[in-house]
Amino acid sequence: MGYYSMSCPMAEFIVRNSVTRALQADPTLAAGLIRMHFHDCFIEGCDASILLDSTKGNTAEKDSPANLSLRGYEVIDAAKEELEKQCPGVVSCADIVAMASTYAVFEAGGPYIDIPKGRKDGSRSKIEDTRNLPPPTLNASELIKMFGQHGFTAQEMVALSGAHTLGVARCSSFKNRLSDAVDPNLDSGFAKQLTKTCSAGDNTEQPFDATRNRFDNLYFNALQRNTGLLASDQTLFAFARTRNIVNGYAFNQAMFFLDFQQAMVKMSTLDVKEGSKGEVRQNCHKIN
Repeated sequence: MGYYSMSCPMAEFIVRNSVTRALQADPTLAAGLIRMHFHDCFIEGCDASILLDSTKGNTAEKDSPANLSLRGYEVIDAAKEELEKQCPGVVSCADIVAMASTYAVFEAGGPYIDIPKGRKDGSRSKIEDTRNLPPPTLNASELIKMFGQHGFTAQEMVALSGAHTLGVARCSSFKNRLSDAVDPNLDSGFAKQLTKTCSAGDNTEQPFDATRNRFDNLYFNALQRNTGLLASDQTLFAFARTRNIVNGYAFNQAMFFLDFQQAMVKMSTLDVKEGSKGEVRQNCHKIN
């Protein structure tokens, strides 16, 4: 936990400052930073592989269709720049991404999450690896299986899905639910509203819940009313095995916060590279 206490005592303060400044200017970035951490950790572990730019001979993760709408890179870069001034070559990009996601949760009104540090940066970032990110069309049993492959329980998967209390999805990610055979788990009034919203085009944004920049349990209340946005959201309520977990979180925000906090700590330690297994990048966008 005190990984930088001697080598760079200001590390956490600097990252937190960078996040706070960014969110004051644009609160919608909180969702982006949490999603970046998740997309990083699910591919090659939490090793900042998501930050590497493509090179002549390699198309990186960030250029995958699943990652083109990721946001917040400049927040990570700002923190890294300041850290390199204070303690050059000490704080990894992987730790910055992980820390930034936890501060984003807290700044948006969610629980305070304290995570261990010491992740090293990886050197592999390949577009084909991103097929291991869960698409928005998965049902609950497929989600349980996919998260299970990373060691998460069904309950932890539902808690982490609650990160969709922040942010938006684009019509391209849910318009399949609005076609002729309308999704039976979609409230008909909500379906009409979404159809109208999406008439403006595939990139139109729709918030996941009524408080898009506030970390709360309204996402789970929306699922109870069949107004979950993605198929992969609403399935959590439609599916018997996960419905009671959704009901629990909708009823008790404190329980959701506690479970989310613990699941985030677990996610932040997925397949981490320690010691000589990785490096501390000087520039987060390329290997040393």
